[in-house]
Parts: sequence; structure tokens; C-alpha cells
Amino acid sequence: MARWDKGSAPTIPEWFFEAVETEYTSASVEVADCDVVYQRWSEDDAKPGLLFIHGMNAHAHWWDFIAPHFVGDYQVAAMNLSGMGDSDYRYEYDGATYADEIVAVCDHAEFGKDVVVVAHSFGGHMAVKAADLHSERFGALILVDSGIRDPEEPLPDHPMMMMGGQTKVYPDRETALGRFRLQPPQPCENGYILEYIARHSLMRADGGGWVWKFDDDLPATLKNSERVPEDYRNLQVRLGLIYGEKSELFSARTLAYMRELIVSDFPAVAVADAQHHVFLDQPLAFVEALRDMLAELAAC
Repeated sequence: MARWDKGSAPTIPEWFFEAVETEYTSASVEVADCDVVYQRWSEDDAKPGLLFIHGMNAHAHWWDFIAPHFVGDYQVAAMNLSGMGDSDYRYEYDGATYADEIVAVCDHAEFGKDVVVVAHSFGGHMAVKAADLHSERFGALILVDSGIRDPEEPLPDHPMMMMGGQTKVYPDRETALGRFRLQPPQPCENGYILEYIARHSLMRADGGGWVWKFDDDLPATLKNSERVPEDYRNLQVRLGLIYGEKSELFSARTLAYMRELIVSDFPAVAVADAQHHVFLDQPLAFVEALRDMLAELAAC
């Protein structure tokens, strides 16, 4: 990655550049006629697998400044769910297909059955479906600000913005970069992280201009993606939770409801001064929390 602001923005920490400049390789596996692309930072067969999964309308590069911190202890990979990032688009999407994609990436990367999946937001729910359908394939699941709300808990006051409809084409890359926003809406003080993600979220459009790397038709064609209590009651893998202390999508009431649904006890950690996009708000605190949780789950 070009250090676009080296010298002009000394507030960007060196650890960030060291992480995103860590070499990785890209690979793909075909699932239901679509190529699912993933990247990996290490391929040491002697180490357990660690797979990162992004949220809705995101992609594998959201983990570029997080995943490299774990290459000393794990084979590390991050995937692009279909319809997002560098993976193919589908005519329609299904929760069971996403579950198959997660398993296929683990198989293609030759991760053992002790693989740990770390999944944010929408990706977390798809990982829950994968763990329900293929419980024998995973060692543990760590959800990042992802779960199921108590049905009596009110939704956030602000309207939830849904992507969909006609693709927005920007005339040039800089204009598009200026329109990058987090969804659901929230501020983030780490502007350098937002800029890095935005720069990896664009592709050239057919006929000219720039578009975001996700399928606008995904929300309208997505099936079997609803969060239902049975998905969580049926979990048989070891589970951990990391969430933002100030998240509007994951509250103490959400955690309490999940503890009612899930029979086995599980660790849960709130990252201070973090909202829904936990690892963007507090990346190093998130790395520390994840490292501790991996150790705790490994000891179970």
C-alpha cells in the first residue's frame, strides 16, 4: 500500500502501516457456480486456522490491519462473501449458501476442524448458520457485535439505511472516496482506517466511472437470512462475543437474551469507547480482546 499520507499525517501509527503492508496471497473456491475469493497471510499447516468474515456490503480488506497480528499463532485468512468485495455476484442470495461458502473456504484453505471463525455483524449471523449446519467443521465461533436482539427491545431511533436499487456510478475515484460512509451510520475518529477501507472498496464500472464493490440487488434477493432464536439455541460450537460498549446494535439486553437462548455459558467482552464497528473504533483494544478470547476458548 502506498503511504499516501506519510509526512503529511503523522498521526497515523506505524503499527497500522506494518499490518497493512504484511504480505498475503489471494485464492478462490467455486461455490454454487460463483467464485468466492479469500486472502491469507500464513500457510503453516502446523498452526490452527483463523478465518475472519466481514459484515454487510464490506469485504476482506476490512481485516487487513487486524488479521496480521495473529500470524504468529494461526493460519490466518479473510474471505469475501459472494456479492461483496472481489467475490462473484449471484442472481439471488441465501443464508444456506453463505454457510456453504464459509465451509468451502475453510476446506480450500485446508484448515482443520479446530478452525476459529471471527465474524462481524451480518457475517456473524451467516457464521452462526454455518455452525448450525456444519457444527463438526468448526472449533469455535467469535461474534463481533453480532447476535439477536430481544424481540421486546426497541430498535435504534435513527433510520437504518439499506442499500439497494440502481447502482450509483461516480465520475471519478476521488468523488467516490468522498462519499464513503459506514452503515449503520456512526462517527469514527480513525479517519486513516476509513480512508484505507474506502480505497479498497471501489472498482471501475463498465462504461466508465467508479462503483462500490457490492451488489446493490443483494438485499432484495437475499433469502433465509433472518435472525431467529433457533439459530442460537442450536449452537454446539464454543462461542465468544466481542461487542462495542457504545454500540446501538448490541446492548446489555441483547447479551442477556442470548444467554437465555444459548445453553452453554460463553465469554463476552465489551470494548470501551467502541460502537458497532468495534475494530475500526478501537483496533488495538480489539486485537487484545480477541487475543485473550482465543486463549480462553482454546483452554475450554
